[in-house]
Amino acid sequence: MRAKNEKHLVIGITGASGAIYGIRMLEVLRDSGITTHLIVSKSAQLTIASETRYTLAGVQKLADICHPATDIAATIASGSFKTMGMVIAPCSIRTMSEVATGVTSSLLSRAADVTLKERRPLVLMVRETPLHAIHLENMLRLAQAGAIIAPPVPAFYTSPASIDDMVNHTVGRTLDLLGIDTDMVKRWKGLKKTA
Repeated sequence: MRAKNEKHLVIGITGASGAIYGIRMLEVLRDSGITTHLIVSKSAQLTIASETRYTLAGVQKLADICHPATDIAATIASGSFKTMGMVIAPCSIRTMSEVATGVTSSLLSRAADVTLKERRPLVLMVRETPLHAIHLENMLRLAQAGAIIAPPVPAFYTSPASIDDMVNHTVGRTLDLLGIDTDMVKRWKGLKKTA
């Protein structure tokens, strides 16, 4: 039996470019005391293989609990199962559109829908550009429903020395949105005044 104060966070990885964001999030949360629930879409499996050095099995080992995208009877498909919220990292336009329209064709979009209806934080790291009017209308619809649209945009004020630096900062800032503080974020200190 799980402790009553155990914290659960749902992480979805879709087929959009940027699977490393979800993977890094799992790595960071590994020893945080937060139980991670992972959903990997079928398309994400291809993206993981083509963009990263990880295997699907390797990514799944980083999570505490893995749910098949087809398992609509999973705990996280019900609002009665309490979570801290959900992050979709990265979030494809297809998944974003499903959530925006209430179409829940998989556990990933169902878990996001549940997160919204229960008024829990839902962070969508939407990975697409350029955006047309339908994309923007769906983002507006989601923002009005309480979702946080957080595209993975690098912050250059941190003077990143590598792609890894940019990924870490973005993941840290995304976790900030859920109240999870990490040592990954180089905080803005203001401009240095010159004499």
